[in-house]
Amino acid sequence: MEKVLFDATFKAACPLRTCQQEPLFGGRGSIRISSQSCYCRGRGSFTRFSCTAARTSKQEMDLFGRTELLLGNDSSRINGTYSSALTGESYVLYAHDDEYEGVVVDPERLPSNAISFASSIRLSLSYWKSKGRKGVWLKLPLDRSELVPIAVKEGFKYHHAEEEYVMMTYWIPNGPCLLPANASHSVGVGGFVINNKNEVLVVQEKHHSPAFAGVWKLPTGFINESEEIYAGAIREVKEETGIDTEFIEVIAFRHAHRVAFQKSDLFFICMLRPLSTVIEVDDQEIQAAKWMPLTEFVEQPLIRGDNMFKQIIDICIARLRKRYCGLSTHQVISKFDGKSSSLYYNIIDGQNCNLGDMLE
Repeated sequence: MEKVLFDATFKAACPLRTCQQEPLFGGRGSIRISSQSCYCRGRGSFTRFSCTAARTSKQEMDLFGRTELLLGNDSSRINGTYSSALTGESYVLYAHDDEYEGVVVDPERLPSNAISFASSIRLSLSYWKSKGRKGVWLKLPLDRSELVPIAVKEGFKYHHAEEEYVMMTYWIPNGPCLLPANASHSVGVGGFVINNKNEVLVVQEKHHSPAFAGVWKLPTGFINESEEIYAGAIREVKEETGIDTEFIEVIAFRHAHRVAFQKSDLFFICMLRPLSTVIEVDDQEIQAAKWMPLTEFVEQPLIRGDNMFKQIIDICIARLRKRYCGLSTHQVISKFDGKSSSLYYNIIDGQNCNLGDMLE
C-alpha cells in the first residue's frame, strides 16, 4: 500500500462519503482508490487517500495539476524538489537539492505543529538516507522556535543564527561531517586620517577597559554585512567624528585569534584623506574627538609601550614619507562567479611589481 496526497482540486473526483474502486488512469500507470480510508480534512484544504498504486508516469501526475505523489524512486522528486507526501501524520519535508548531494529544507513549508514536525523529520531523514543524500540544512524561523529542541533531539546541530532564524545541520553518512563550518572571523577597520597640518583624527570612547582610560585612539569599528573594507572605514570615521574622508590605501592588517566569542579577528588599518574638517561627535559611543598633532599622538604611553600599536604608527609614518606602499583597491570581475570584487594590491612607480625584479 502507498500513500498519496492529492490537492483539493481533485476533490470532485472523490466525494466525501463514497469512493469508486476504479482506476483513475488506464494501462500500466493506474491507481485504485480504496473507499475504506478516504476522508477530507479541514476546510477542503486537501484530501487524503489510501490506495494501491502501480508505476505512475510524470504525464499522469501532471493531470492532477499541483498533485504531489510519493510512489517510490521514479516519482518522489520533481524538478529537484522533494514532495511532501503523507504517511499517516508524517510526511517528507519539502526540500530541494544543493550542489553537494545534500538537501535544503523549505522553511516556509514546515509542518504546522510540533507533533507533526517530530514525526516528519524522522521520516525525512530515513528517506533522504535511502536516496544517498549527505548533508541536511534546516532553517527554523524565529516564530517556529518551538521546533528547535525537537530537531536537536533528532541529532541536528547548531550551525549559525541571525536575528530572524537559526540554521541547523545534520550529516547523514557515517564518518566526519564535511559541511562547511560557521563563519570563523569577524572583520574590523581603523581609519588613519591625517590632514595637511600633520594632525591625526583621534577619539576617546565612552565604553572602554580601564587600561584605555584617557587614551586617544584611531576611529575603529566592525564592517557590515556585504560592505567593502574601504567603505567600512569611511563609514566608521563618519559615524564617530562626522568627518568625510576618501580612501587611499590599506596600510596593514592584524590577524588575531580567540577574540570576541572565541572567534578569530581581522583588523584592517586604512589610510584616509579628510574631505572636511568640522568634527561632530557621536555622543552614543564617543566621549570626545579632535585633531591631534602626530608627534603628540605618537608620544602617548600606550602607543609607545605597545609593540603592535607602535608598529602600526611606524608604518603609517613611513607611508607619509613615501618609504612604504600600502594596498589600494581595484575592481575586477572573475569568471569564477561573474561578480565584481575588490582586489587589494600595491603598485610601485606606476608599474605592477614584477616577480623577476623581486628575485634579482
